[in-house]
Order: sequence, then C-alpha cells, then structure tokens
Amino acid sequence: MDSEFWLKRWREGATGFHMTRVTPLLTKHWSSFGLDPAARILVPLCGKSLDMVWLASQGHHVLGVELAPMAIEQFFEEQGLQPAEHESALGRHYVAGQIELVCGDIFDLDAGTLASCSGVYDRGALVALPPGMRERYVRHVYGGLAAGYRGMLLTLDYDQALMEGPPFSVPEEEVRALFGAHARVSSLDHMDIIDKEPKFAARGLTKLESAAWRLDGRP
Repeated sequence: MDSEFWLKRWREGATGFHMTRVTPLLTKHWSSFGLDPAARILVPLCGKSLDMVWLASQGHHVLGVELAPMAIEQFFEEQGLQPAEHESALGRHYVAGQIELVCGDIFDLDAGTLASCSGVYDRGALVALPPGMRERYVRHVYGGLAAGYRGMLLTLDYDQALMEGPPFSVPEEEVRALFGAHARVSSLDHMDIIDKEPKFAARGLTKLESAAWRLDGRP
C-alpha cells in the first residue's frame, strides 16, 4: 500500500473512515491520561478528524500529519479557519490557533518534531497500515516521542481472512508485541461492535471488536 492509494480515496470521496462526530472513546478516557493541557499531541494520519478540534478545545497543541492535501483543505474550510502556511523539510504546514497540520509523510517526521510531542492519539493510523509497515511505523513514530509520553491507540480485531483491509485487524497480541518494548500497554475498552457496523457485516464479518489502549512510554 502506497501514498497513491490514500490520495485516490480522497479524490474519489471514498472516505467512509471519516467520522462526523468526535470519537466517544476519546472523550470518555482522555482526561484519565493526566496530560498537561498545554502538551503537544501528535495525531498521525489525521485526515480531517473532528477529534483534533476536541483535543485543541482541551488546551492541547495539536500536530496532525496527513498525506492528502484535500483532507487538510477540507478540514480548515469546514472548521471556518484560515490557516497560515509555510514549507519545511517535513512538507507544507497549515497553522490556525492551536492546530498545526503537516501535509507530508509520517515517516518524514524528524527527531526534534517527534520529541516535542508528549502525547499521541492514534485512531486510524495503525489500523490503516498493512502488517509489513506496522513495526517500522511504531519504531519511527512512537520510538521518537518524548520520554514518558502518554498515548491513546484505537484498534480493530476481526478475522482478517474474511475481509481485506484497510482498516486492518490488529489483535491484542500484536499490539503488545509492537509496543511492549518501550511502553506500558493497558487495556481501556473492548467491545464487539458488529451490530453497529452493517457495512462490515455486509463484507462478511460476523464479529468486529473495537479496542482502546493506553500507552505509557518508558522514561
């Protein structure tokens, strides 16, 4: 899977992964993380998620990274914001208030930028990546965050043989294997949501478990 796959989905409006509301699991659990309101929060593969608006409303400085210029343009237009723009080695930056979106590749984020983030919110990034890319992603992104970072990770678990991703299935054992070496992994929520997701049932799934994880980076 390459960048053109996602750019094509945005061009064609095939963005069923976008939620038109703030993710309930985020509002339910985020306060328990105890992050400084002024903390910088990384949102990888952010699309035009409304979760970024909610995080900024909590006082956080939000850094979103997204490949598709269309997603970023739609985000600011729909929020009624006029971002200031500039270029860097990371890509094109769009900044409005406490939200900064970088149009670029998540793997291009440098050490200094990652280390400036003491929090991370990953709703759709890990599950968007095929198995062969996940270890590299976790090592580069999570391995570069500030020491002692705190993060929230949302995953899906289903029989991958019944449906092609994305979103991909990332079961508990894989989550713990990917993050366990550098973070404490704690379960926040697990539930079977297939009754609420008819589009996945129509693709052949009989069970679809959503999971929320808390990640506490080691000092």
